[in-house]
Amino acid sequence: MLDSPLIPDAEYDKLFRELQALEEQYPELRTPDSPTQRVGGKPLDAFQPVRHAVPMLSIRTETDISDQGAIAFDVRVRRELGLSENDPLIKYVCELKFDGLAINLRYEQGRLKQAATRGDGETGEDVTQNVRTIHQIPLSLQGDCPSILEVRGEVYMARRDFERYNERQREQGLPTLVNPRNGAAGSIRQLDSALAARRPLKFFAYGLGEVQGWEWRTTHEEVLGQLGAWGFPVNREHKVVQGAQGLVNFHRSIEAKRDQLPFDIDGVVYKVNSLALQEKLGFVSREPRWAVAHKYPAEEQVTVVRDIDIQVGRTGKLTPVAKLEPVFVGGTTVSNATLHNEDETRRKDVRVGDTVIVRRAGDVIPEVVAVVLDQRPTHAGEIFDLYKRLHGKCPVCGSAIVREEGEADWRCTGGLFCPAQRKQALLHFASRRALDIEGLGDKLVEQLVEVGIVSTSADLYKLGMSALVDLERMGAKSALNLLDAIEHSKQTTLARFIYALGIRNVGETTAKDLARHFGSLDNLMTADEARLQQLPDVGPIVAQSVAAFFAEPHNREVIFQLRAAGVQWAEHEGEPVRELPLSGKTFVLTGTLPSMSRDEVKVTLEERGAKVVGSVSKKTDYVVAGAEAGSKLDKARELNVTVLDEQQFTQLLKDCEST
Repeated sequence: MLDSPLIPDAEYDKLFRELQALEEQYPELRTPDSPTQRVGGKPLDAFQPVRHAVPMLSIRTETDISDQGAIAFDVRVRRELGLSENDPLIKYVCELKFDGLAINLRYEQGRLKQAATRGDGETGEDVTQNVRTIHQIPLSLQGDCPSILEVRGEVYMARRDFERYNERQREQGLPTLVNPRNGAAGSIRQLDSALAARRPLKFFAYGLGEVQGWEWRTTHEEVLGQLGAWGFPVNREHKVVQGAQGLVNFHRSIEAKRDQLPFDIDGVVYKVNSLALQEKLGFVSREPRWAVAHKYPAEEQVTVVRDIDIQVGRTGKLTPVAKLEPVFVGGTTVSNATLHNEDETRRKDVRVGDTVIVRRAGDVIPEVVAVVLDQRPTHAGEIFDLYKRLHGKCPVCGSAIVREEGEADWRCTGGLFCPAQRKQALLHFASRRALDIEGLGDKLVEQLVEVGIVSTSADLYKLGMSALVDLERMGAKSALNLLDAIEHSKQTTLARFIYALGIRNVGETTAKDLARHFGSLDNLMTADEARLQQLPDVGPIVAQSVAAFFAEPHNREVIFQLRAAGVQWAEHEGEPVRELPLSGKTFVLTGTLPSMSRDEVKVTLEERGAKVVGSVSKKTDYVVAGAEAGSKLDKARELNVTVLDEQQFTQLLKDCEST
């Protein structure tokens, strides 16, 4: 609940399943605060209205984002209290203004009874079923608590969770969320709580509604401390300060680290700390005189799309990027914003000339989140078509582009030749399980490419002492060692060479299969997709990747240069296969791991001999389940397939290294 797990995820999952089975067998044991009640109930026809016992009033917004906004608030408070310049400074509690959805949680005798939205302040909507799915919200409170306790706070979505959720949606061709705030609000207002349960929602408590049985509180600071003691997450970025200068300093300090926060805020909130003074100050126009929200620059702005460019990533992925009329958003001037991929661009229907909403939050890449359709000009461009726009060619190297079945992204096929993929291709070529060129790491590759010494892997075999010793941190001894490693790499095996080419979807195991089946590189290079699919473990996607790679003249030219440089292997050798630690094991990936991307996990497994597939079956040996794992995890449990969390997966990899 408070992001401090006491046991590994896998152990929790095991205990959770045991509890589910126990409650199925003995329904009378199932309680409203059981962990099993967080997964969602039956879809609702509509939300029921809830009249708040204490109105959920909004607070005044100070739109002057300068220091003067904080100073003006302190001046108003002191004036309302009748204080002179000689009277003591007022103590305030400064908090973050979360950009989510305000919620009222009602507890009776320590158990969650009801959750409701703000609504119009007087009447909200009953969203109890959805709020129960948020693991940070306690279903029962810790320790002694009032008989009636209403806790108010914000349901939000962390930036990283928001990005991961949208990335998974894009991979599956499903709608994405516009921004974290809409994601939180839309999730809580889902009529089907099972859908809400799949959204990565979190919660911070910051205030109270109706309370019966807690009379001793005297300050807002005490309230926050007690909320934490009862088990509510309370954000640590709050502080008690004195006077206007204290408010100014807090506003400045949070603005300086706003980009580093894991969630969105659109300002800070100042509250008079003394509850007695709050009562004395009272309300005006249904807003408390004792609190104010002090804003920061908006993280969403409206601007115009001047053009759409296509960028090529280090793995060959083609990403459409909107060229914008420059706009100040999220604290900086933005002139480019990602459109992610062709499907996303079409779904949002972004066209040249459109007025669009652009979002930039923290260190997240600016993106176009929506089109303002009623402002579309008559001269707006056509529906976006990436292939047509590029005439089927990579904008960097001119190689053919392909889009594999089931993939959201178009990719350049010129992996060995394309300058955009140069560094990644060289690092892979030199990696331990490829041609194993010891000493050729990230920093050295970076230098070789930046100074223009190396363009393709074939250029490695043209390197000499004079070129290397001039590089930063490269002495004569290091240069000699690298040249020796490059010379040694010329003698390899066909399987290693195929793997070193970096063909998409071809891991170490598939490379071995291709080498054994075709016996020579020439046979492989001339094989069409039908012949490639004659191999037991080569399906349409792998076949398309291999055929497209060898069909590209640029790649064939680099291979010719490598052979001319002396890289060789025994043809028709029926290479002896070294048994890898995970040979014969089939893995399925679901969810996300903080330490590795899905592509990195896939490559890591394939390098150890495993086969990575897209769906769970009885033949699956392991399912690697990260954060926000989906239906594949449910299928694995149903079939009793071994599930590995990140810690267990990391241990498995360590065990592989020791065998």
